[in-house]
Amino acid sequence: AVVVATASFDSAIKLWDPATGHCLRTLTRHSSHVYSVAFSPNGRYLASGSYDSELLVWDVATGAVLLSYVHSGAAASGTPGIFDVRWNSAGDKVAASFA
Repeated sequence: AVVVATASFDSAIKLWDPATGHCLRTLTRHSSHVYSVAFSPNGRYLASGSYDSELLVWDVATGAVLLSYVHSGAAASGTPGIFDVRWNSAGDKVAASFA
């Protein structure tokens, strides 16, 4: 089934059924604006990046957080935030862009 993910400034990620327009699940673990989401190539996982400097990898089917990475230099540099996330083509690595 096709699923669409949206990121929001309310700290939530929503998964939608584009055929019906219904929200399937709301993912809430980030503590600040979510700037980027990206599905893994197989569609089983979703990576998200937020202004809270955390990159999360979610299980799309269950909504569980599988992995978490916090940009450790964010507080020291004064520039928090992960602004873009991308999977490699094999789906075994995630890249994150931060300021």
